[in-house]
Amino acid sequence: MGGELCGRMRIGLWSRLARSWRKMEMGLNDAVSKSMVGKYFKLEARKSCFTKELRAGTATFLTMAYIITVNATIIADSGGTCSVADCSAPVNQTASPDCMFKPNAGYENCLSKTKSDLVVATVLSAMIGSFAMGILANLPLGLAPGMGPNAYLAYNLVGFHGSGSLSYQTALAVVLVEGCAFLAIAALGLRAKLARLIPQPVRLACAAGIGLFIAFVGLQIHQGLGLVGPDPSTLLTVTACASTDPVTGSCLGGKMRSPTFWLGMVGFLITCYGLMKEIKGSMIYGILFVTLISWIRGTAVTYFPDTTLGDTKYNYFKKVVDFHKIQSTAGAMSFSNFNRSEVWVALATLLYVDVLATTGTLYTMAEIGGFVDDKGSFEGEYLAYIVDASSTVMASALGVSPVATYIESSAGIKEGGRTGLTAVIIAIYFFLSLFFTPLLTSVPPWAIGPSLVMVGVMMMKVVKDINWGNMKEAAPAFVTMLLMPLTYSIANGIIGGIGLHIALSLYDLVLELIKWLNKMRKMVVREQNQVSAATTGAESRVEII
Repeated sequence: MGGELCGRMRIGLWSRLARSWRKMEMGLNDAVSKSMVGKYFKLEARKSCFTKELRAGTATFLTMAYIITVNATIIADSGGTCSVADCSAPVNQTASPDCMFKPNAGYENCLSKTKSDLVVATVLSAMIGSFAMGILANLPLGLAPGMGPNAYLAYNLVGFHGSGSLSYQTALAVVLVEGCAFLAIAALGLRAKLARLIPQPVRLACAAGIGLFIAFVGLQIHQGLGLVGPDPSTLLTVTACASTDPVTGSCLGGKMRSPTFWLGMVGFLITCYGLMKEIKGSMIYGILFVTLISWIRGTAVTYFPDTTLGDTKYNYFKKVVDFHKIQSTAGAMSFSNFNRSEVWVALATLLYVDVLATTGTLYTMAEIGGFVDDKGSFEGEYLAYIVDASSTVMASALGVSPVATYIESSAGIKEGGRTGLTAVIIAIYFFLSLFFTPLLTSVPPWAIGPSLVMVGVMMMKVVKDINWGNMKEAAPAFVTMLLMPLTYSIANGIIGGIGLHIALSLYDLVLELIKWLNKMRKMVVREQNQVSAATTGAESRVEII
């Protein structure tokens, strides 16, 4: 009897609290909808309310917040502005160029500072881009430096620790010019026409190829889990070793015995299970689990080993809250070595990826949100492209790769986000992230690797739209996907796919040309016969007369 009475009291209490909360929520929503903010974002016109937009912004931020550490880690692999001059050297000696590829306290300290710069630059790019998308285009879309272009900049253009064909400064100049070109294209309305110039199978395969490329990066020792590494016989093999060569990454013993690899795999499974159950922020939970375990000192998986560099990282980490001022990456672009063939290839590749990725993502998000009208356009479309291109220009000035609209925005749209207020809330969350740089820069590579692999998984979905029964489409698409990870170059995949598509199209072109020539020959013969017949008839009439 007493238990039943207590149960009814609890139910009654919860019911009263729920009614009270709903009443407060309705009052808040009514007040915001009728305010200048609500009218500006057209909350009532789009059948939305403040609490829906708040939930949507929170959901989108949770699903895309991984980019803060992932992007900074990827671009920091290029070495940024660090050089041989930053390496530690014995007294009265100069450092050798290979110091950038070996454990070196001075160079690693420079990399640590660069990563802090890149974390802030990533957050600022995402914050400003998302805010502008909400205020100007009034769309519920989150923006941040894109996955794909960042890997292309770090590993193809600049190379690991500056081993590529371009310097970090020149690569940023390429991003700036690409952003300006994309801005001009968007302003002139040429975006869709440019996108249609690329064969459809190659367009579809690009997303999958970039996904494979990113996943491959996430499996390597320096950038991720460390599952694969170099092999003198087969070029590549399974590693995850207990000990590896710090320079080459080759296995020195104990394959599949790396503690950090197995910890990263647990994080990968957490992410997979979360996505299977459609839990918001699953990518974050996987990264968070691995990172928290790695922060414990004195373990085999710690990110803070008992070394001078480990102590330096740990001392900065203990600050927890700190506002880091960008020191080296902002305004680092340089046009001194710009007029080179590698620069123009990079420019064309980045522009192509940006045009296609932004076009596809924006239309997909607009369709999910029900914004597309009968003519295939949607409100705020023109300004959305302007914002995206302008954000890329701003990102290059801060020192990061091109900004893109994130597919993770669909999480917020599914939560009810219909206006730019969602994007503004996303921007506010990114702003708050600025004050936790010590934590964000202390995320280990084996926590980032699983998320890169998962990004690759999600980018593979487009292969279902390729017509694999038609070899003219299947072969270029396959070559595009294959070359990107195997040649470690997104540009090579695009060039290979387009080249093969042109080669396979030559047969049809030649056949059409032959048919046209044959048709023209028959027309000429027919005209000649008619002329001959007319001439013969005239001569006969003359003879009769």
